Amino acid sequence: MNADFDAGIGADSDGDAEVGTATKAKAEAGSLDLSTATWTDAAASDAELALLPVGSTEQHGPHLPLGTDALTARAVAEAGAEAYAEEHGGGAVVAPTTPVGIAAEHRHFPGTLWVSPDTFRQYVGEVIESLAHQGYERVVVVNGHGGNVGALTELCGELTRSERAYTVPFTWFEAVADRGEMGHGGPLETALLRAIDPESVRENRIEDARGNAADRWGEWVSRVNLAVDSAEFTDNGVVGDPGVDAEEGERRGEALLTEAATALATLLDAVADCETARPARKQAGSESTDR
Repeated sequence: MNADFDAGIGADSDGDAEVGTATKAKAEAGSLDLSTATWTDAAASDAELALLPVGSTEQHGPHLPLGTDALTARAVAEAGAEAYAEEHGGGAVVAPTTPVGIAAEHRHFPGTLWVSPDTFRQYVGEVIESLAHQGYERVVVVNGHGGNVGALTELCGELTRSERAYTVPFTWFEAVADRGEMGHGGPLETALLRAIDPESVRENRIEDARGNAADRWGEWVSRVNLAVDSAEFTDNGVVGDPGVDAEEGERRGEALLTEAATALATLLDAVADCETARPARKQAGSESTDR
């Protein structure tokens, strides 16, 4: 990213330039976690791509943590960055996770936090602009929460059109083949957490989660959802069957993580090669007359 970086900048107090050189080589080789990196690590990186995980802090039933959406978004972002390095030879930085999103629909369940869509767009937008300022001008927002989808689509389009950054949203559960089973605290999220953070899953509460779960999200009439709050259709916050077999769930979660990471790596490769300049204004008579 920074051509002026001195390979010895990371040297220790004894003046060992090899430390800085090693740091630079590591940063160039693959992903870089901005939460744990130093500024000299960031300066050493040649990455022009950034991943910004965004999630939510909201109820996910009695068996999954409030931070499920943030945890899954982070895991997919990190795995995607690694897959991009391994499969495409590219480098990307992973920014700190945005843990609170648009989740007022879950406010009846204790512990749920939320911000307004305007606040969310403003905050995430400024984080993206700061990434662009640091040289990461192509940003993929890795999303783990359905309530964020609309705002992220609008925000990324606005930032790209105004050429403040080239940015696209990626929602991990929309990129997997069995996304129709998503639910809420259901089979996909439970499986993924069983793979990435098994201790966070309260296995002793799985039967309660299954027994009181709703079978679908909302109350639908003529393809319109009449429900605006999750408490209208689920007593315990769960939609879908989280599954009783922890080992089988973990295997499924590992497959989901691989599938999502591969899709994300493919997207990163495309974003790296994408033309970011906006098209020129069209002029009358400039269109082709060939038929």
